[in-house]
Amino acid sequence: MKKGFLLMKFLAFVSMMLVALAFVGAQAKIAVTFAGTEAATTTQSRMMQDVADILNKDGRFDAKVFVAGALSGDTNALVTQAKLGIPLVVPSDPGRLASQFNIPDLNILMAPYILTDPTVLKKLPDTELFQEWSKQLEAQGIVLIADMYNGFRNFYTTKQVKTVADLKGLRIRGFGNDIGNALAKYLGFANIAIPFGEVFTAIQQKTLDGTEVQVSAAAGAALWDVTKYIAITKHYMLQTAFVCSTKMLNGMPADARAFFLKTIRDKALEYGTIAEQDEARYYKQMQDHGVTITNVNIKEFENAIAPLYTNNDLKFSPGLKEKLFKQLGIQ
Repeated sequence: MKKGFLLMKFLAFVSMMLVALAFVGAQAKIAVTFAGTEAATTTQSRMMQDVADILNKDGRFDAKVFVAGALSGDTNALVTQAKLGIPLVVPSDPGRLASQFNIPDLNILMAPYILTDPTVLKKLPDTELFQEWSKQLEAQGIVLIADMYNGFRNFYTTKQVKTVADLKGLRIRGFGNDIGNALAKYLGFANIAIPFGEVFTAIQQKTLDGTEVQVSAAAGAALWDVTKYIAITKHYMLQTAFVCSTKMLNGMPADARAFFLKTIRDKALEYGTIAEQDEARYYKQMQDHGVTITNVNIKEFENAIAPLYTNNDLKFSPGLKEKLFKQLGIQ
């Protein structure tokens, strides 16, 4: 009887220890939250969910995904939270990061009509310039993990835009940074920098005449209900720059950190290709909802933007474009 009682006590102790160890193991998982502003259906959001699924399957991570501005509709605010050490992975872009962290040369990755071929992004991480910019960001508490192609940006408006003159005086939502303001300056529209999640309502209420954005985000937000025209200007080759805090990354064991970085970088390349393939489908979706697509004379828009570079509004270092093109192998 006494032996049976002791056995029961031992088994109960073992059970308690197993529960405790399971709890500790669960607690020891690396918490990562992906936080974006685009709809769940966009290429960017699907990429983050794919990465989170892989991290969770690995067993060392507890990864969650919040999109459509569920945590915040302000990308800069999310990046600031990451910088402070909150375990976030945030999809920003080179133009935002250039302004937010005062690295003017980084703007060249998103500057109008500079980079026009998505395939060059595969070579970008190996360039000296990219590594230099990454070090400047890391010195300020942010790691640039990967740069993913996310579509060309065009104008989505309530009136048809065929020429640069048609943009004059329109209230367009754009980037609230140096490249966004420069684009508006030389194309003649009023740049209204509001969170993308507020664009639909603003156009509906006629406080905006449209927005400039990539087609995946436009379709994800059902902009066909409030804008009936797209002008294919391809003024930015949008890149999603995935960032996290140096504190979060340095807090990971070396093997987990390597797996985390490789997973995001591999998926960024994969989904960059998917983004290219998806664009035609999204444009058709817009057309199927009654949107008129206008193929403008892009050369006219490039010429209108040209003074941006002769005046050096973006404060590029001398010879920056030539240096970048050489390192990317662009002729």
